[in-house]
Amino acid sequence: MLNEQGEQEISLILGNSNSNFSGVTSTMLQVSAEQRKWVNLRIMGKHHLRDPDLYISFWDTVRLCRKPLKSGKYRIFHARRVDEMLQALLLRYVFRSKIKIVFSSAAQRKRSASTVWITRQMDAVVAVSQRSAGFLADPPDKVIPHGIQSHLYQPAQNKEEAWQALGYGGQIGIGILGRVRKQKGVHHFVRACIDVLPDYPQVTAVVVGAISSSHRDFVEELKQEVETAGLSSRIVFTGELPFERIPQIFSALSVVAALSDNEGFGLTVPEAMSAGAAVLATDAGAWPEIIREGTDGYVVPVNDIQAIKEKLDTLLSDLQRTHEMGIQGRERVLEHYSIEREARQLLDFFETLQ
Repeated sequence: MLNEQGEQEISLILGNSNSNFSGVTSTMLQVSAEQRKWVNLRIMGKHHLRDPDLYISFWDTVRLCRKPLKSGKYRIFHARRVDEMLQALLLRYVFRSKIKIVFSSAAQRKRSASTVWITRQMDAVVAVSQRSAGFLADPPDKVIPHGIQSHLYQPAQNKEEAWQALGYGGQIGIGILGRVRKQKGVHHFVRACIDVLPDYPQVTAVVVGAISSSHRDFVEELKQEVETAGLSSRIVFTGELPFERIPQIFSALSVVAALSDNEGFGLTVPEAMSAGAAVLATDAGAWPEIIREGTDGYVVPVNDIQAIKEKLDTLLSDLQRTHEMGIQGRERVLEHYSIEREARQLLDFFETLQ
């Protein structure tokens, strides 16, 4: 729908309330980059925006939403956090904004009574996985899995050459990426590598991610274990790297581990699969739904160090099969977990609310 100036009307407002960059923020920014190809949207919150023209303040949102669109339809406000739901309710009930409110739920925990009440005030609730849907007090209106930027996470033409070009050593790379902390299962990955890597001298492991001050002692203990095992040159802690280097590392890795205790969704696994890596993941987040056992990789119980060691050994013992898993994982992501698919499905669902 065009306004009087011949421009497409702003029909979608996205919440962006958290100044900390998180998986929720990353998801919102990636999806919005796709959605703006089809609709005119604004993001309520300045945090982490690459395009400042997309920013809209709360008060500008109030002014914008005093009236519906020219067609008579209401604008959509898409919230992904509890405080964004509250902002939307404030817009609707205090400032009489003409909006439909949609909440996307990723958390896998029981909600408080107050959160359940707030969620029930939404016009629609979207779950990002079947598992997260099971933690809602009421069934969601729709399940729309997250997608990833498959054009950004692509497999290297030759993984061995790509890995060696990174300079971490060895002929084959495996890794775990994300914040370096116990909750992410980094200690399980490192200890599995200590046990398994001596049998595979061509393999080097990397632990990629930021180490906060509160987790430095934990990391130092792991580094000491690695040194005692004589593997300091083969289990490398890279620290935090610039974001633009992360897809490059994914593309060169043959195996990516994701061993968290819990996840809302867990983008690491589809990113790794998109980059052509076989995956070894715990049964957290949406990972059991994404990974086809023995086809794209393996899923193990949370904190099951013996299962982690066994599956890592299986992956390294037959690298040709592991390479095939990476190819099949890439195909699965392109079919079911692309960012284009998520963006389009959300927009199509929003249309049904009018």
